[in-house]
Amino acid sequence: MTAEAVHDTAVRADGPTGGPLAEDGGRPLRIALLSYKGNPFCGGQGVYVRHLSRELVRLGHQVEVIGAQPYPVLDEGVTLTELPSLDLYRQPDPFRTPRREEFRDWIDLLEVATMWTGGFPEPLTFSLRARRHLAARHGAFDVVHDNQTLGYGLLGLERIGLPLVTTVHHPITVDRRLELDAAVTRRRRASVRRWYGFTRMQGRVARRLPSVLTVSGSSRREITDHLGVRDDRVHVVHIGADTRLFAPDPAVPEVPGRIVTTSSADVPLKGLVHLVEALAEVRAAHPDAHLVVVGRRPEKGPVTRALAEHGLQDAVRFVKGISDAELADLVRGAQVACVPSLYEGFSLPAAEAMATGTPLVATTGGALPEVAGPDGDTCLAVPPGDSGALAGALGRLLRDPGLRTRIGAAGRARVLERFTWEQAARGTVAHYRAALARGVPAHTGGRATPTAPAAAPVAASAGAGSPVTGDGGR
Repeated sequence: MTAEAVHDTAVRADGPTGGPLAEDGGRPLRIALLSYKGNPFCGGQGVYVRHLSRELVRLGHQVEVIGAQPYPVLDEGVTLTELPSLDLYRQPDPFRTPRREEFRDWIDLLEVATMWTGGFPEPLTFSLRARRHLAARHGAFDVVHDNQTLGYGLLGLERIGLPLVTTVHHPITVDRRLELDAAVTRRRRASVRRWYGFTRMQGRVARRLPSVLTVSGSSRREITDHLGVRDDRVHVVHIGADTRLFAPDPAVPEVPGRIVTTSSADVPLKGLVHLVEALAEVRAAHPDAHLVVVGRRPEKGPVTRALAEHGLQDAVRFVKGISDAELADLVRGAQVACVPSLYEGFSLPAAEAMATGTPLVATTGGALPEVAGPDGDTCLAVPPGDSGALAGALGRLLRDPGLRTRIGAAGRARVLERFTWEQAARGTVAHYRAALARGVPAHTGGRATPTAPAAAPVAASAGAGSPVTGDGGR
């Protein structure tokens, strides 16, 4: 059932033209925010949609999230419109074959056929359903914001007068490359290439978009290098932590030896196996050291093998499906937070841990240095894939309370200054207004017809997930 919340869009007093003004100084916008996968407990896309939509409403805009399963969890004031897929990857029966009566149209047939042949269909099929839905509601929105779908269906939106803004957290070609590097058989490499076949479509779509938003300078470089998008079309709008929720709380006791990390899937990108290996080394000097992983315990794979090899089954606990408040308390109670990823497009867990004042150990993979800051100042930084370096940094923090306090305080100050959701929403709205002022690009076949006041100045760009989990950089 579609959940429609009552809008409570607090707008400022009427402006000089007689209409209300949003908090960013222009008229309130009607925004359609698309999310083909919005799991709020696994991966970054659902987190991005929830927090950005909430802050957009607080600025005075009207936001409707149009999403497929798993549906996002949204805050008061944001409308959710469900645009269901066949949900082929749901637990406990992923890669299921639907019953005959579940099929509704040719898009459903395309979705199943792609899955049966080893591909991942959701970016394409969601984009086709979204275009059909938006076309049927012509005039309902001022702008459409796509959250990393990059499907062919989105190329038709501007033909019906809907300016499109797209966020790419990081190119999924990075995940593809790392999984190919980890594949040990020819059959596995062929399977990985087929699964990630949709990345060719995403590159073609991205190159035709007039403007792409991303979350870090590192991702910006990857988008230009991997997807071939022109450098001047890619703009950085940093995301961040909910600093009201993720904040220090002296009432939460520190648990001796607790190390916390987030891992949405047992894939090479997340580097969890290196953290498990590091924990085995750390426990030689710190027997109470233990790891809490926010994510699902894998039934097989490299992490499972490492746990068994080092006898760490009782020293590593996996938790999933916890509330935001429980997650914040879990991180607050840790002596160290760790992001062991080989690559991150941003890393929300890093920003959230820093916001609580918990000291962070992070690799230098992807955008992590941009988020976590200088080694020895706001974090301890180590090379990606180096379990020995991870063990050294973790042990250093576990044995030095003064260092933990200093690193934790500096980390929170960095997040408050640079990485909040309110700042992200304001920067995103500036690009909405730029898209409205730009009108329909000539390459779509439409005529430029600006429908909004002149755009607010767009802030200068800073610097140059597994699709099933919906990981977008968390």
